[in-house]
Amino acid sequence: MSHSPPTARAARAGRAVLADRAVPTLLICLLASLLAALPAETVQASAAHDQKEFTVVVPAGLTAREKVTQAADALELRNTDDIRGNITLPTNGLHGTRISWKATDRTVVTETGEVSRPAHGSAPATVGLTATVRLGHVQTKQRFDLTVRPLPKVQPYEGYLFGYFTGEGTPDGEQIHFAASKGNDPLHWDELNGGRPALTSTHGDKGVRDPFIIRSPEGDTFYLIATDLRIRGNGDWDAAQRTGSKHIEVWESTDLVHWSDQRHVRIAPDTAGNTWAPEAYYDDALGSYVVFWASKLYDEADPGHTGDTYNRMMYATTRDFRTFTEPKVWKDPGYSVIDSTVIKHEDTYYRFTKDERNNTSSTPCSKFILAERSTQLLDENWDFVADCIGKGNATTPGISRGEGPTVFKSNTEEKWYLFIDEFGGRGYVPFETTDLASGTWTISPDYALVPSPRHGTVLPITRTEMDALRAQDKASD
Repeated sequence: MSHSPPTARAARAGRAVLADRAVPTLLICLLASLLAALPAETVQASAAHDQKEFTVVVPAGLTAREKVTQAADALELRNTDDIRGNITLPTNGLHGTRISWKATDRTVVTETGEVSRPAHGSAPATVGLTATVRLGHVQTKQRFDLTVRPLPKVQPYEGYLFGYFTGEGTPDGEQIHFAASKGNDPLHWDELNGGRPALTSTHGDKGVRDPFIIRSPEGDTFYLIATDLRIRGNGDWDAAQRTGSKHIEVWESTDLVHWSDQRHVRIAPDTAGNTWAPEAYYDDALGSYVVFWASKLYDEADPGHTGDTYNRMMYATTRDFRTFTEPKVWKDPGYSVIDSTVIKHEDTYYRFTKDERNNTSSTPCSKFILAERSTQLLDENWDFVADCIGKGNATTPGISRGEGPTVFKSNTEEKWYLFIDEFGGRGYVPFETTDLASGTWTISPDYALVPSPRHGTVLPITRTEMDALRAQDKASD
């Protein structure tokens, strides 16, 4: 079978003669690709037999100018009228564009996003930031005006806020609950909001566990992050670690009373089966928060997550709890570990982690807490301090098992507290020490926590912050 070649006029017009039965579909697709450089046209296919007409619309590609314009329009800096800490300035944009930044006052905001706030009592600083968006030799600019707030007044800590969940045994147990200390005593507490949840998840699994609250290094911004998980109603812990959430839940506040809308933020990789108990610590050297959590990691060749694996501690960094770096492994001893928490004393970081292995005669410290230390937060190899923390013996009272440690320093003396969640038992039980390096912790002799407190955070707070929380609690009665 032979075909007449297309005429010059038909070729110029983007029209071709094809035999729809003799020419493979692939050739038609290739022809459409060749015509992509031409304006969209109507292409007619005809043949000696069974001539047919069809329309192929070949969209005209964006010009470089249109691409940089779109990329510039897509740029967004949040809370520009209320800057309180380092900001994320992207260097890559839409359509493969590159972005550079220039500030009108580099002593306040650098071109990589580090912020130096005016002193307390000073006026806010206004800084212009200009983004230059480039693609090849084509570029455009986008300007943002920032208001940088002065630093808050430094105040002593005179109380504590306790954020926690109460378990899957009640309909609202897997939500965020708050309690306030009685005065400056971290061992005696009052429930806030009548014991009802202070924050409720409306995203993901619509359940939140393991809330962690961190204060910004400047002192006047708080981030609450939590596990996206609801076990009530199914109890399937295996599925929760195979096909569980890759997100964390985030709330933000400047006073611990008024909280932002919930943010459902993905941080775990595709290979993760779960994203459990996220916590954070601010790294001065990085100028960013290090966010860490536990994930079971499956083989990339096992997208259904059907194989056997174990929980590792992961981390990523962020400045705003919106944009995160790629996750990396932080602690991997070759068996499951979860629930890390960190505190720094002088030049040393102390990390407390749950050994998640089944408790046997060969692993007697499993299901209890391990303590380690390092001078570098992101070190992969920390020095051993102690294990079996929380486990009692014939002469020392303890707990039957433990997880979800939260550690904090006393506001009034050289003492640290480690609350350990006796899961399946009493919930949180407080331990204390006067020497972090010793690894020796004893149960606090006198305490009265709230009913059913599970994995959460104790945060030292100021008198102003405590008064605001108490006032809100009174108003909600």
